[in-house]
Amino acid sequence: MADDSSNIDVLNSTAQTQLKSIIERIERLEQEKAEVAEQIKEVMAEAKGNGFDTKILRKVIRLRKQDRATRQEEEAILDLYLSALGEI
Repeated sequence: MADDSSNIDVLNSTAQTQLKSIIERIERLEQEKAEVAEQIKEVMAEAKGNGFDTKILRKVIRLRKQDRATRQEEEAILDLYLSALGEI
């Protein structure tokens, strides 16, 4: 790595403060993201313990994020492709 003292001189004090603030905010958000991911994992484990298929739950969640028209269009194309392959 290059000489650290010459790199620090490139950024003025305001830019250094802004950079530090941005990095710290991102680090906090990453920590929150990890905590939320752990909570989702726990809820999925609970769902599985209650007999629900977690793979299907994830698919339902993904589908619910789409608007109805987009979802219907995707399903129609999927049916068309499966039909063309003789799968349905």
